[in-house]
Amino acid sequence: MSAVIEVNNLVKQYKGAKEPSVKGISFSADKGEFFAFLGPNGAGKTTTISILTTTLNKTSGEVRIAGYDTDKDARQVREHIGIIFQKSSLDPQLTAEENIRFHACLYGMYGYRPTFKLMPAEYRKRVLELADVVGIGDALFKPIKKLSGGMQRKLEIIRSLIHTPDVLFLDEPTQGLDAVSRRSLWEYINDVRNQYGTTVFLTTHYIDEAENVDRVCIINHGEIAACSSPEELKQSLLRQELILDAPNRAELTAELTAQGLSYTMNGHVTVSYQGSAQTIINKLQTQLTVLQIHEPTLEDAYVEFLGNTGRLAA
Repeated sequence: MSAVIEVNNLVKQYKGAKEPSVKGISFSADKGEFFAFLGPNGAGKTTTISILTTTLNKTSGEVRIAGYDTDKDARQVREHIGIIFQKSSLDPQLTAEENIRFHACLYGMYGYRPTFKLMPAEYRKRVLELADVVGIGDALFKPIKKLSGGMQRKLEIIRSLIHTPDVLFLDEPTQGLDAVSRRSLWEYINDVRNQYGTTVFLTTHYIDEAENVDRVCIINHGEIAACSSPEELKQSLLRQELILDAPNRAELTAELTAQGLSYTMNGHVTVSYQGSAQTIINKLQTQLTVLQIHEPTLEDAYVEFLGNTGRLAA
């Protein structure tokens, strides 16, 4: 797969700052990839995203989006990206469809027409299809101020996808949404990736939302601290745990020792391991009264990584 996002030795030094906010970072994302960009406040995350979306100039380095340089070809870059900001950018005085229409016209897709019916058939068909997919067809011609937060978020996705971008930037896309709306939104975003091959670039404080990404990149103190799949990150930092107990603990611990496993006693017998839990369990002959398998989450790995390396930004 070819890279749709290419960042090479990116540096951003703000005027008057003692050191760069972004210190020579490099990473890439391929077509159709679900890419998460994570980092604590003050780590350089927002600065990097601003450069990638052409709202901030870099100091040095190279950034290309869909083959276009973010400095030299800013207009072409903007034509190939969609952005859903942390805060709503919808005009509350307009209807849902009017927000979409103005966006499409600003991108030069169509000449402006004063009503939906006067817009080209291609535009009308695409808007109705997208509205039906996300479930806001009935609200398409209602004022924004009458739509729920979840429906407004879905509308922003339609607006950002109307020009079929190569990259969809999601900056805290589900902040403020209830659990049902969050799930619905992610289902639709996954459908978009599958249907259009759109690369999704996610930033979020809900680390669980990044569990199913293809790759996660952690930035801290302006440097790339890690970049791998969620599973690789978890396996490199955390060991899985078996929580066991038995009427005869001495017999249980003897069997664990025979398997070459270390354990701790903390209410129950906790065994750290790598590999297959089932293999360990199958070898045990002692009758068990407690059997729990703890699988580390991406959030566990994220917190441990930043904490263990002593690089947690203030």
